[in-house]
Amino acid sequence: MNNIEKSITGVYRLDEIAQRDIWINKLSPLAKLITTVAYIATVVSFNKYDFTGLLGMIIYLIVLFVLGDISFKESLVRLRIVLPIVCIVGIINPFMDRGVILTIGGIGISGGVISMITLMMKGVFSVLSSYIFIASTSIEKIGHAFRQLHIPKVIVTMILLIYRYIIVFMKEVLKISQAYSLRAPGQKGINIKSWGPLVGQLILRSYDRADMVYSSMCLRGFNGEFPVSDENCGVKGVLKGILFVLIVGVYLYVFRKYPVFEIVGGMM
Repeated sequence: MNNIEKSITGVYRLDEIAQRDIWINKLSPLAKLITTVAYIATVVSFNKYDFTGLLGMIIYLIVLFVLGDISFKESLVRLRIVLPIVCIVGIINPFMDRGVILTIGGIGISGGVISMITLMMKGVFSVLSSYIFIASTSIEKIGHAFRQLHIPKVIVTMILLIYRYIIVFMKEVLKISQAYSLRAPGQKGINIKSWGPLVGQLILRSYDRADMVYSSMCLRGFNGEFPVSDENCGVKGVLKGILFVLIVGVYLYVFRKYPVFEIVGGMM
């Protein structure tokens, strides 16, 4: 399986995870969107030296990974390109801030090292929380949450269609790549002289395929809205969403306002 096939399979796998019949997938998409944004905002707001306070934010991720039955290993594989970039951001801090602010076992730790670790943690926590949201919410439900926030319909529709047409585009790339490899056996990659014609063919084929898909959507009654199930629109669904937002809100407030780990450590 080449990289294109792996990418297509990865997108289908993400949709499959989001369609599972578990409690986190059934929650209101708007509630999950609000809590994800609130969580990221809280994580980012911590002081660059507040390592223990920021460490408390990992509880949210652990709970959702476990209760949502989301594979942590699979998430790391999917985010293997993003996470290293996020971690590299703070790598220069130890060279800029050399003042010792902490001593452990006679070894001095500079503020730059602490700030580097906290910055990496902020990035990793933010990316993982976004992944949990995406892995537990289908693209149609995300669009529904955007519409509930009164984001213009044309923008939401554009996002949904781009997401769907990415698969169409990738499939056309796969077909052209396979056709070329059959006509040039033993050749690694595509010759630079063929790039122009192949890109032109790719654009034309993708356009024709997208036009066929859109025509099929119109024949099935597409009017600019992507319908989603109304299981979260009833009183029970709304109450679940409100309860989830309140629980996460209390958790974020307590761990942001008070050094819980330090208090518990002092008591022990």
